[in-house]
Amino acid sequence: MFKYFVIPVIILLHLNGCAGIPFQKAERVPIGKNEPSEVKEQFALMLPEKFRIINSVVFEYKGEAFPFIGYSDVDTLEKTFTVVGLTQFGIKLLEITGNNDKTELRFAIEEFTKRGNFAEAVADDIKKIYSNRLPGAGAKASKEKYKIVFARDENGATIEHVFAGVGNLLVEKRCTVNNITVWSVYYYEYRVENGRLYPAGIILENDKYDYRLIIRLKEIMP
Repeated sequence: MFKYFVIPVIILLHLNGCAGIPFQKAERVPIGKNEPSEVKEQFALMLPEKFRIINSVVFEYKGEAFPFIGYSDVDTLEKTFTVVGLTQFGIKLLEITGNNDKTELRFAIEEFTKRGNFAEAVADDIKKIYSNRLPGAGAKASKEKYKIVFARDENGATIEHVFAGVGNLLVEKRCTVNNITVWSVYYYEYRVENGRLYPAGIILENDKYDYRLIIRLKEIMP
């Protein structure tokens, strides 16, 4: 089970100078003879089914940046998760649970709830980072010189998975509606631990609420 994602969110340490990409983009290499189905299958074999990791995270919103530490325990087989947000002093700020079908906000401080559906949006976005990293059934693949894109229509939106770089790994997952991007997740600097792939950097951008999460992998726990 996805047990805890500890997030000391909004410790009110504001930083200036948001935007930019603090990670190295995937190397631009030709896809070559690799077929989309092979790329998908190979990537699936390298994904961890259960993992616990520690991240440092920055939440950027309206020109300000809020740093925090994240602890996550993910079970992709059960497709369940819990997210708990704590300050560096152990004060709970946020608690979220969910599965493949829904996300439930169990607790959130007023800083989140007073912004309407903002807290629910953050909860859903955290779920997007680690769930459905493989193209869904029926996704159509297009092969270009430097990337392979899988696209699938889903509830009036188009979900795309982009594979590129050395090893043809997932570098982007995005959702568009009428060719307008709603959200995107970018994966950077993969590392291999115990035969499994872990992105050392992740950026999630929510275009509706105009915020992003910058996640740096610090430790993979046993």
